[in-house]
Amino acid sequence: MRADHETDVAVIGAGQAGLSAAFYLRRAGLANESGFVVLDHGKRAGGAWQYRWPSLKLDKVHGIHDLPGLALGDTPADRDKPASEVVSAYFDRYERTFDLPVHRPVDVRSVSRGADGRFLVESVTESWAARWLINATGTWDRPFWPYYPGQETFLGRQLHTADYTGAAEFRGKHVVVVGGGTSAVQQLLEIAPVAAGTTWVTRRPPVFHEHEFTPEYGRSVVAKVDERVREGKPPRSVVSVTGLPLTAEVRAARDAGILDRKPMFERITPHGVQWADGTTQRADVILWATGFRAALDHLAPLRLRTPGGGIRMDGTRAVDEPRLHLVGYGPSASTVGANRAGRTAVRELLDTLG
Repeated sequence: MRADHETDVAVIGAGQAGLSAAFYLRRAGLANESGFVVLDHGKRAGGAWQYRWPSLKLDKVHGIHDLPGLALGDTPADRDKPASEVVSAYFDRYERTFDLPVHRPVDVRSVSRGADGRFLVESVTESWAARWLINATGTWDRPFWPYYPGQETFLGRQLHTADYTGAAEFRGKHVVVVGGGTSAVQQLLEIAPVAAGTTWVTRRPPVFHEHEFTPEYGRSVVAKVDERVREGKPPRSVVSVTGLPLTAEVRAARDAGILDRKPMFERITPHGVQWADGTTQRADVILWATGFRAALDHLAPLRLRTPGGGIRMDGTRAVDEPRLHLVGYGPSASTVGANRAGRTAVRELLDTLG
C-alpha cells in the first residue's frame, strides 16, 4: 500500500509531550512536513487539558510546567479560569508561535511496518509513511473501569472521572467516589458541599505527604516508574509512588470528615455497595475516579507488548523497535517529564540520523 504522505518523523499526539518533541524537531532544522508532522485527534489545541471538567480552576491544578521556549505566563485573572480554557489557549499559542505542522482532527487507527521498512501510520481517511515515530498519545482516551460483582445491576448512575463536568448534578444525592488519586480527592471536595452524602472508597489506604517535592525526590519517583517499564511492565501512576499532597484545603476536608476513607467494597447492589462483612451503603451515584491506561492500541500491529502487558523501554526508546520513541509514557507521564522526554527522544533520533 502506498501512503498518501511521506515524512521523516511522525509525532502522534499534540499534548505536552508531543508539542515538546515537535519544538525540538523544529529547532533541529526539520522545518517542513517532509521533515516531521504532528497528528492529533483533538478538534482543537489543548491535548487532554481541553477535556478537564470546567470547575477545575487553574489555581487548583498541581503543577503545569512551561513548554520549552514559551512560558504559560498566567495572570491572577487566569488563576480563576478553568484550566481547560487557559491551557488550551496556551497550547494553541505555542503551536502558532513555532509554526508547528499539527494536523487535526486525525484519529490514528494503526501503525504497522510497511513493505519498504518504514512505518505506515493510518487514519480512517489518510496515511503517512514515516522513517521514525514519536508516540505521545497519553492516557485520556483509555479510562479504566474496574469490575465488581453486581455492577450491572446498579439502578443509579455510574460515571468515570473522564465524564465528570461538575458537582451541581449531584445535588441532594449520595455519591460513592472510588479511587485514591488526585482527581478523586479534587472531585470529592467539590461534590461534598452539595451532595446529601459522600463515601470515599480506595483499594489502599491513602498516603498524604507534606514534604517538599525536591529534584532529588522527583528523581527517585521517576526511577521507580522507570524500573517497571524497563522490565516491560505497565507503568504505575505517579500518585501511587508520590502519595497525595496535604494542602490546606485537603487538611480541612480531612478534619471535617470528608476524606474519611473506607476500604474497597466487595460487591455492588441495585441500590448501593456492600462490604465483605455485610455492611451496606445506599448510593445514587458511583463515580469511578480509577485512573487511565496508556492509549497504545494503535501500536498493536507492531507486536511490542510483553507478557507483562507493557512495552519494554530503554529511556524513551522501545527496545524491540528502536525507531519508535514513547514520550509521556511511564516515567515521563508528567508535565516536567514530558518536556524532558521530548528533548531526549529527539536527541536520540538525531544521533541516529547523524
